Amino acid sequence: MKGAIDIFSGAGGMSAGAELAGIKIQFAVENNKDAAETFRGNHPGAEVVCNDIKKVSVPEKFKDTFVLFGGPPCQGFSISNTKTRNLKNENNSLFKEFVRFVREARPKWFVFENVEGFVSFQEGDILRKLKRKLEKLGYKISYSVLTASDYGVPQNRNRFFMVGNILDIDFVFPKKEKRRVTVKQAINDLPALKNGDNYDQLPYKRGRKSEYAKQMRKGCNVATQNYVSRNKDYVIERYKHIPKGKNWKAIPKDLMANYKDLTKCHSGIYKRLDDNKPSVVIANYRKNMLIHPYQDRGLSVREAARLQSFPDSFKFEGSLMHIQQQIGNAVPPLLAKAIFEQIVHLTNKRNGQQKPR
Repeated sequence: MKGAIDIFSGAGGMSAGAELAGIKIQFAVENNKDAAETFRGNHPGAEVVCNDIKKVSVPEKFKDTFVLFGGPPCQGFSISNTKTRNLKNENNSLFKEFVRFVREARPKWFVFENVEGFVSFQEGDILRKLKRKLEKLGYKISYSVLTASDYGVPQNRNRFFMVGNILDIDFVFPKKEKRRVTVKQAINDLPALKNGDNYDQLPYKRGRKSEYAKQMRKGCNVATQNYVSRNKDYVIERYKHIPKGKNWKAIPKDLMANYKDLTKCHSGIYKRLDDNKPSVVIANYRKNMLIHPYQDRGLSVREAARLQSFPDSFKFEGSLMHIQQQIGNAVPPLLAKAIFEQIVHLTNKRNGQQKPR
């Protein structure tokens, strides 16, 4: 059995990808109560600890596992974070806890994940330190920034991955897929909704569905968690002026009078998705007010989860605001799956268990 430990697990996007690659999640650590509950519900076979990772050690029974993975909180490493993108941000030192867990667990493989800004943080010094610390533990290391839309995810999301192993295997990152999944292919079969709708279950739309939608709907008869934030009327009025692919700049200035300085508005604010392309990044999509491609409202929980490549069977726990944050923080499962499949393939190849691909 190929077992795994997931730390800084969040809702469990990486674990969902690992399970798709045939890896069993044994142990997880997550400090956020709602995210931990989401993880428990979707990975019932795992032992989940909800606590500050600094207070947690690897249980003896899970040591020498196949793979350990996780991504420390990334806000401090983000290029867009101009206020706390420095070592004074306590979260920026949590990568040391990742090293400690690797030292304690001694997994055959590890996968460290973070925002692409991790590469340039402190002019690359933190990346070099992390690499050196893990190499001293005997791991052969490769790293790269991958784009989720290159691996079947309907979203242009860049993430940094460092992969290491003690099997003396030269890890090569998986090849990109030729076709990209669009927003329309991802969510077009989901039910039509209005501003503020809150339906636990609704029927899928009738008609043809994409291969991606079929993949996401596997085992489900209805669309669940069709929850949409309720925006005020003046916000919905702004939405009406924004064409597909455009942002707040398309809104008449008289409707933006409550903004003191429009030059400080981020390009991702009031962005209407283009249904013929992969989505922009699904981060804090409620705060950024990402707009449905042809309905004047924000994205539903299930739509955002689809754009992250969570299957429809995946249920999120907590308040709407906390669910939205869990989805935005997650690693897209299909992106994680591509990495874990490559790890399994290279391990089997080394052990003489290679199967035709």
